[in-house]
Amino acid sequence: MLFQTIYESPVGRLTLACDGTSLTGLWLEGQKYFGGAGKEERKEQDDIPVFHAAKEWLDRYFSGKRPGIRELPLAPAGSEFRQEVFQILCEIPYGETTTYGEIAKKIAAKHNKTGMSAQAVGGAVGHNPISIIIPCHRVIGANGSLTGYAGGVDKKVWLLEKEGVNVAHMTVPAKGTAL
Repeated sequence: MLFQTIYESPVGRLTLACDGTSLTGLWLEGQKYFGGAGKEERKEQDDIPVFHAAKEWLDRYFSGKRPGIRELPLAPAGSEFRQEVFQILCEIPYGETTTYGEIAKKIAAKHNKTGMSAQAVGGAVGHNPISIIIPCHRVIGANGSLTGYAGGVDKKVWLLEKEGVNVAHMTVPAKGTAL
């Protein structure tokens, strides 16, 4: 059985999902791919320990603290490739950014390949089912573009600024998947 609960945050209502022991989803209201790929039926239930832990984690995060990603049991759904991307996202330090291309280079190196598609990485990042905690908002375009955030560019900017990232030199794309 799958469960869900709501968390009211400074960036809006968040829906959290779990399998009873691990967090499987965290989506911003109106987010692209809201609810994940399967959109399985979930029972509304607040009194699950992983939800208590996730809400406490979010309280600390939104109050300016730096809770560790590894503090929570996470079980994001996704292919082997997406799991690799999610792992790299978890390694991006608080208050720092990386690019889709840099992630692609890491995956290529891991598999002894000469290259990897930054667009493929972008697809995986965009389907991150545990937003904020798995920090996909820390990924930007190689040219400093604030592209590719399924929760919306305004939320991406808010989260980056909350973490102390100077977004003044970054640009908002005129059109694209982030808008």
